[in-house]
Amino acid sequence: MGIWITGAKLLNSSTNELKYGSVLVEQGIITKITDEPAPTDLEGHEVIDAKGHLLSPGLIDMHVHFREPGYEYKETIATGTRAAARGGFTTVACMPNTNPVIDEPETLRYVYDKAAAEGSVRVLSYACITKGEQGEELTDFAALKQAGAIGFTDDGVGVQSAKVMKDAMKLAASLDLPIVAHCEDASLVVGAAVTEGEFAKRHGLKGIPNESEAIHVGRDILLAETTGVHYHVCHISTEQSIRLVRMGKELGVKVTTEVCPHHLLLSDEDIPDTMDANWKMNPPLRSPRDVEACIRGLEDGTIDMIVTDHAPHSAEEKARGLDAAPFGITGLETAFPLLYTKFVASGRWTLGFLLEKMTTIPAEVFRLPYGRLETGAPADLTLIDLDTERVVREEEFLSKGKNTPFVGWKLKGWPIMTMVDGKVVWQHQE
Repeated sequence: MGIWITGAKLLNSSTNELKYGSVLVEQGIITKITDEPAPTDLEGHEVIDAKGHLLSPGLIDMHVHFREPGYEYKETIATGTRAAARGGFTTVACMPNTNPVIDEPETLRYVYDKAAAEGSVRVLSYACITKGEQGEELTDFAALKQAGAIGFTDDGVGVQSAKVMKDAMKLAASLDLPIVAHCEDASLVVGAAVTEGEFAKRHGLKGIPNESEAIHVGRDILLAETTGVHYHVCHISTEQSIRLVRMGKELGVKVTTEVCPHHLLLSDEDIPDTMDANWKMNPPLRSPRDVEACIRGLEDGTIDMIVTDHAPHSAEEKARGLDAAPFGITGLETAFPLLYTKFVASGRWTLGFLLEKMTTIPAEVFRLPYGRLETGAPADLTLIDLDTERVVREEEFLSKGKNTPFVGWKLKGWPIMTMVDGKVVWQHQE
């Protein structure tokens, strides 16, 4: 028999109205959605009382770092997927800058085997564009695709050679897979930890200029136009880059992009003078003008989706200070509450808009059969409490990484249950 989820609020995507309804899940598939009360005779069925909370498609994050293999002290596939489940995510895509990097089919298969054995949610993985992420020799794209790669990226570093990138795009296009690019001109960022802005000036720090990102975005859009590849820009953060993506889309180039919650919520002017390395990420927090450009780019469709760039590090590493600590913050367990509180509860966005950017659009862009709450779809579902306000507490994180600037924030929109393939994989305990 199946599972009835009763008393849930369901979002009507066409009217953006919430209405009460019930959902039947059988053998991991959504088989019925009704606004009528669930049948009274539910003998043999499991019943989950949603108690009036929102039931949404499971969230999708196409950019996470789970650190395994090689950096298990920061995060593992087991802890990372538990954090994802707590954040309401049912599908995540791992970046390949592990140790060893995912540039061989055997390493990719290791990740998938680990995920199958220990993962709480669906795990997808990218593979490297170049061997060792050294930017010189292409990996065996065909073999990596056969092993399950969903695309190719040297995330963590930019591919510095235009020729190597063009060759990679040609090969990826022939295999019908995307190139997913970390856009950064290395010659402009050496020795810098924050953006080239007010905070850097105040503290006499070398800054990371906006053009270090935009130069690669512009170069790669031209190469994508020539090669016909699906080109996806990672964690976009600058007004200039967004302008280039908008132009590329207008010209018919197959370019898509993503943005992280921290680039929608924080600027370099928010960084505390304590030099706290939990505010250090790459791309760095940009200017308030760039923040607004990111928000408007998401709103007008230039930016396609929201990702977390979940990047856990140990407390010891982040204690080294702004200059010496590694880049990156965690994000899976706070992303939806942060964005719901800032943009939906405030009235700037509709609930449907936010959900679309975190479910249906990433699924459509990467051609995944998830992100839908409709009959026949996999029962990947998230139950969300839109009303209860709670404080972000690092001791409650299921991720090994506690490195976030959002500790202490009061937020609404907390996931309280996550279901993958009809199985409850996480549930909030009062």
